[in-house]
Amino acid sequence: MGLSRKEPFLLLLGVSALLLGGSAGSSSHSMRYVYTSVSEPGQQEPQFFHVAYVDDQEFVSYDAQARRVLPTAPWIRKVDKDDPQYWERNSQYVWNWEQNFRVDLGTLSGYYNQSGGSHTLQKMYGCELRGDGSKGGYRQFAYDGRDYISFDKETLTYTAADVPAQNTKRKWEADLATIQYRKAYLEEICIEWLQRYLDYGKESLLRTEVPEVKVTRKEDYDDMETLICRVGGFYPKEIDITWTKDGEVWTQDVFHGLVSPNSDGTYYTWRSVTVDPKERERYKCHVEHDGLPNPVDVAWEEPDSNLGIIIGCVVGVLLLIGVMAGIYFKKRQDGYKAAAASDQGSNSSGTGTAVPI
Repeated sequence: MGLSRKEPFLLLLGVSALLLGGSAGSSSHSMRYVYTSVSEPGQQEPQFFHVAYVDDQEFVSYDAQARRVLPTAPWIRKVDKDDPQYWERNSQYVWNWEQNFRVDLGTLSGYYNQSGGSHTLQKMYGCELRGDGSKGGYRQFAYDGRDYISFDKETLTYTAADVPAQNTKRKWEADLATIQYRKAYLEEICIEWLQRYLDYGKESLLRTEVPEVKVTRKEDYDDMETLICRVGGFYPKEIDITWTKDGEVWTQDVFHGLVSPNSDGTYYTWRSVTVDPKERERYKCHVEHDGLPNPVDVAWEEPDSNLGIIIGCVVGVLLLIGVMAGIYFKKRQDGYKAAAASDQGSNSSGTGTAVPI
């Protein structure tokens, strides 16, 4: 598998002096790059895609037809001043991987003894700067939607997911210089670029949005009920939500949803707990987030009664109907009187023959 070449350094010498001194805020921040190549029957060349993210915000993508890496977030244009060759260098780098992937798809088909069909090769790598100052990094490949091989930067080895991947493992582990570079990239270069990007995009990437917290409930079939803590509209993504009972963390019968993005770039999630309705008041949803000056504890509250409003509306409608009915009948009576007077006036003799109805 032809992926053993070194990745070109995407960092100019001395750039670390320009970067932030440490992690901004107490939240974690991450960066990841994703490459995907798809071969379909009847296609002369595989389709190729590349996109990169900081904290789930896309900032560049690749136009395979133009062979160019393009900005997708306004703040990344700030790199033009600091690094004029940024777009040209990265465009060439991604194009090289597009060529590599084209060869690799054929190699992998041979490893798996495949002929024809649709196949997908993916590469994803990135790094994380955690709130406590620690760092993380990863590099992994997948083939046809399944794990293929991943890099362990601590042991400087590759983990093969199956027998065919052992072929790649042997090739890559024989190149010690590249392995050392992979480790340096994930632990140093990637982190430095992440810090630079956080500085460029600090207005959006380092902002805080206060979470909205609401507790609802629903009855269960077994005389129990579920309290649901819904938390939404918050940024950054990192949030701590727990259920407490009498002020102590409660984990029994607790379920949670994924932290998912909203269309405006904020996030939402939920936590639920199954409780005895008689003990409902003892439970609270505890939320900690960078957007909150202090943690909040929210309990379920009885909704305001709408009975008075409903009664008032009904009375108002009835009064309106009464008034309209009175006006209607008065007009009918006036019409009857006018009609009677008109009939007498039209009979000039006063002795006309009665006309059957």
